[in-house]
Amino acid sequence: MAYRLNVNGKVLTADVDDDTPLLWTLRDTLGITGPKFGCGVAQCGACTVHIDGAPMRSCSVPVSAIPAGAKIVTIEGMAADPVGRKVQAAWSELDVAQCGYCQPGQIMSATALLKAKPRPSDADIDAAMSGNICRCATYNRIRAAIKQASGQPVEA
Repeated sequence: MAYRLNVNGKVLTADVDDDTPLLWTLRDTLGITGPKFGCGVAQCGACTVHIDGAPMRSCSVPVSAIPAGAKIVTIEGMAADPVGRKVQAAWSELDVAQCGYCQPGQIMSATALLKAKPRPSDADIDAAMSGNICRCATYNRIRAAIKQASGQPVEA
């Protein structure tokens, strides 16, 4: 079936089966490779995208479940988002990424957090970022980058 998807501000058409996960629709059909496959069961966060502003694990959302007209934003669309730009700048300035594989999902979750809570507490960060797994364990740098992007002091 043909689906019209608003991805990063562009309406794109994907001819896929109804049960095709959004992740594979984005990557394999539309060539948008920022969201990564990590686990396939919505537990690691590498595939996180925003659907109408909410962070979602695209590996477990069938394309047929995307509401008509919903705005899908991937890591490729973060440069057009003021909060996303702040998060990406903090990530770069604090050298958050080590291997980098999980970072698109981490940035997507962090951006959604800062849009919901512009000055999050450590507990807010822990809650929002739980479920985003970093095999390199850069969690302290991730927290510092979120704090920096929010304008809060970063602990040394």
